[in-house]
Amino acid sequence: MATLVTRIGDLATRIATENKALRTLLNGNLSDLTSLSTTAKTNVVAALNEIVGRLDDIETEAATINDAATSSTTETWSVTKIASSISNATTAVKNEILGGAGAAYDTLQELKALLDESDSDISSLTTALGLRVRVDTAAQGLTTLQQTNARTNIAAIASADIGNPDTNFVTGFEAGLT
Repeated sequence: MATLVTRIGDLATRIATENKALRTLLNGNLSDLTSLSTTAKTNVVAALNEIVGRLDDIETEAATINDAATSSTTETWSVTKIASSISNATTAVKNEILGGAGAAYDTLQELKALLDESDSDISSLTTALGLRVRVDTAAQGLTTLQQTNARTNIAAIASADIGNPDTNFVTGFEAGLT
């Protein structure tokens, strides 16, 4: 398995290779410009102006903002109207989940009421919480197996598997430029 350092080094080399190709193109040293998707094949500035023209065409075809629109392919709501609609929908969903119950009966209140009924439930919950990965301390004291299981459960990679974090990737990039 390749380490993170190897993968980043490969990326640096690939970026450098592409950078060299761009330098060649911008300096006018590329002999075959047929792969360009613009009609202007011999002048980078003309090709860029062609792209700007295409973007201007897209802008004139873009949807207009209309907060009163209900169903349209040429109009859209403003960001404010969209955010408001999402907020209202979120409130409606929350009310639906709570079934109209007031704040005193939200999930935490219900859990507290259930736990008050049985001390053994509290003990079980405390034990279960103790077996969870904590975020408030770096020294939880997990066994090697528990650490492996935690990494597996959150799709994390062990520090030993990523390679040397002090690797100088600039050296790989500069090697790719030569």
